[in-house]
Order: sequence, then C-alpha cells, then structure tokens
Amino acid sequence: MIIDEKNLEYRFGDSGPKYLMKGPRSNFALVRFNPKEDFPAHYHEYMEENFYVLEGKIDIYIDDEKFTLSKGQFIHIEPTCVHYVNNPYDEPITMISTLAPYHEIDKIEVQNYKPTT
Repeated sequence: MIIDEKNLEYRFGDSGPKYLMKGPRSNFALVRFNPKEDFPAHYHEYMEENFYVLEGKIDIYIDDEKFTLSKGQFIHIEPTCVHYVNNPYDEPITMISTLAPYHEIDKIEVQNYKPTT
C-alpha cells in the first residue's frame, strides 16, 4: 500500500490529525497544530499512542504531568493515560502519531480538563 499524504486532509482543514492509515492493526497519522492550538484531553482504553516530533515544539500532558517535546523527540503513552496536546508556541508543530492495536472506536474525551502543571 502506498499513500500520498498530499491527497488527504487534516481533520480541521489546515491542522489536526491526517490519517494515512486506520487499521487493520494500527493507525498512522501526520499531525499538525498551528500556534496556540490544542487537542482536547482524552484517553484510549485499548490503544497505546506514540508521537514523534518532525518540526516545532509541543506541550503534551500525560496524567497531568507536562512534557515539552521538540524536533527529534519521541513520547509513548500507555492505554488509559489521559493526554492533552497543546501548542502555546509561535510556530506550527508537525509530528507523527501511531496508535495500536487498532480499535475503530477507542477515544474517550475528558470533559473540563485543566492541566495543573
């Protein structure tokens, strides 16, 4: 299978995830957040998630602990860990996201999440 990402769209027009593959065993996405954008806090019951930063800088909160990642850094998030992604910086961020094992519906949003750190 060969996918050209130029033929796909980001979820929110010019930002958010752009899935190059969804299933049957994993998801693979290119993710972009513009300056001052974030992605709601959520967790996965079954899937683990990984992010690898291609360009920019991003804050990722995992179970309320803040991690700041930049180009070339990788982070692994275990199932059931609440995670919130925020780009408070002045530059866009581009990263790769993988989720496995594939479950078609495995995203539980956390309402009224406010990081404490």
